[in-house]
Amino acid sequence: MASKDTQNHKSKYPPGILPGAPDPDQSFPVSSFISRNQLWQPDLPPPGSLPSTVSLSPGLEYLSQLDLIIIHQQVELLGMILGTETSNKYEIKNSLGQRIYFAVEESICFNRTFCSTLRSCTLRIMDNSGQEVITVNRPLRCNSSWCPCYLQELEIEAPPGTVVGYVAQKWDPFLPKFAIQNANKEDILKIVGPCATCGCFGDVDFEVKTINEKLTIGKISKYWSGFVNNVFTNADNFGIHVPADLDVTVKAAMIGACFLLDFMFFEHSLAGL
Repeated sequence: MASKDTQNHKSKYPPGILPGAPDPDQSFPVSSFISRNQLWQPDLPPPGSLPSTVSLSPGLEYLSQLDLIIIHQQVELLGMILGTETSNKYEIKNSLGQRIYFAVEESICFNRTFCSTLRSCTLRIMDNSGQEVITVNRPLRCNSSWCPCYLQELEIEAPPGTVVGYVAQKWDPFLPKFAIQNANKEDILKIVGPCATCGCFGDVDFEVKTINEKLTIGKISKYWSGFVNNVFTNADNFGIHVPADLDVTVKAAMIGACFLLDFMFFEHSLAGL
């Protein structure tokens, strides 16, 4: 439940968006990515008992109790009708389906139109009070198994302005591979995907492994949501399965990695089949 300080905090968002705030006359428009599902804020332990990484990264305490993070991309009706590429929006939920964060892509129309899935962008992840807690920066880079240089990379900031990690694509001629790195760009985990990411009417799993790739500790799954949804919409659903005691900054990087996988492999509707 939210603390007294959070309840007294004046947010820039209209009443219809904040948990528990009334919106009787519907006088404020609510964006399509802000659902009215139950919002979740955990019962937090005293500040002195939080891990140091949580204390240094306010807002990430929501991740400290989770071993499953669900990411649901919101459908843009206008983009579906006009066939245009719109900014991505995501809800980030716990295993009960309660929203803990929502994410919004910031990018210019030119990049979305002409650079498509390779576009540079910034994803701003906010908690249910509208406070930005994680920033994901994606520069314009290459994406080819034939080009071993200048591959995809994300920078993770938590809180915004403080770099806590990176997600870096690793060159491999056969498999999609990525590294989760700390703030010093040292590899701490690997992500290894399947040779074919089309899914073939099923889930697509990217395994999270130790650096030597001998032990699997989790996975990022792209859930297959059915033929109609996958063909006629761009809405993707992902699940991040990780140990509950994994460092919260690494979990934040895993969320960034999930966004990168969506851009690279599942951005277009037919990619999910």
